[in-house]
Amino acid sequence: MLGIEIIGLAILGILLLLFFYYVPFLLWISAKVSGVNISLIQLFLMRIRKVPPHTIVACMIEAHKADIQEVQRDGLEAHYLAGGHIERVVHALVSASKANIDLTFKMATAIDLAGRDVFQAVQMSVNPKVIDTPPVAAVAKDGIQLIAKARVTVRANIKQLVGGAGEETILARVGEGIVSSIGSSESHKSVLENPDSISKLVLKKGLDAGTAFEILSIDIADIDIGKNIGAQLQMDQAEADKNIAQAKAEERRAMAVATEQEMKAKSQEMRAKVIEAEAQVPQAMAEAFRSGNLGIMDYYKMKNIEADTSMRENIAKPSGSSSKTEK
Repeated sequence: MLGIEIIGLAILGILLLLFFYYVPFLLWISAKVSGVNISLIQLFLMRIRKVPPHTIVACMIEAHKADIQEVQRDGLEAHYLAGGHIERVVHALVSASKANIDLTFKMATAIDLAGRDVFQAVQMSVNPKVIDTPPVAAVAKDGIQLIAKARVTVRANIKQLVGGAGEETILARVGEGIVSSIGSSESHKSVLENPDSISKLVLKKGLDAGTAFEILSIDIADIDIGKNIGAQLQMDQAEADKNIAQAKAEERRAMAVATEQEMKAKSQEMRAKVIEAEAQVPQAMAEAFRSGNLGIMDYYKMKNIEADTSMRENIAKPSGSSSKTEK
């Protein structure tokens, strides 16, 4: 009998645990005491729908105490089932209400489902955030490179959080504005003397358009002098021009060498033909003797002409070359 009673008590305990799990009676009392109107049946149905009743009731109590009437159970359940963070949404609504920021429950849930931290966005609206830009290098008109660092103070734009660009876009636009401002300066000295001119010019461009932030100020934190880009470009251009001139000179030299080699080849070819022709002269003379076209007197006349020609050539040579020939 004792064993049966123990088993019965265990079963009863399990049934009570199941009952209070699916019918959170104490949670219902807590909601009623806090002024939140919710029934036990709704709490039971939340368990069936796999929605945590404790989280829903806690959010409803917080919204009720902050006098936010638009936060209702159906909206919280729908947002939770959609994968949203209902605690973060309610915290954001309470903070926005205390700071007099126009934020509705529908807008807050849309921002949360868009992947942004709506509570952090509300905090950033109250307490602006400072973003440090990476070093931005730009070149003034005199060719001197300047490296600038800026601090951008931004405030979240609640209405642009859904579909608005993030911090990366702000940094990219600010960097582009700094490069444009420095590049339009006549001298790097003027930029160093008035760094606030960069901030004023960049702010005029409306860089926060289409972003989730509102730019409050852009402050130039530091400016360093970099390389003399203009002089470096001129040196590179001079080196390139020198290389081109050398290449063209080498091309002309190669063409001249090729022309000289061609002339030498032609000269050698002509000399070879002359030698070949001279080699055929004795044969032609012998043939002329045999055929009777050349007599002995004609042969001696030709020899005399050759001797006279050689003598004239020796006379025409300079005296120095003659003495060297005699030696």
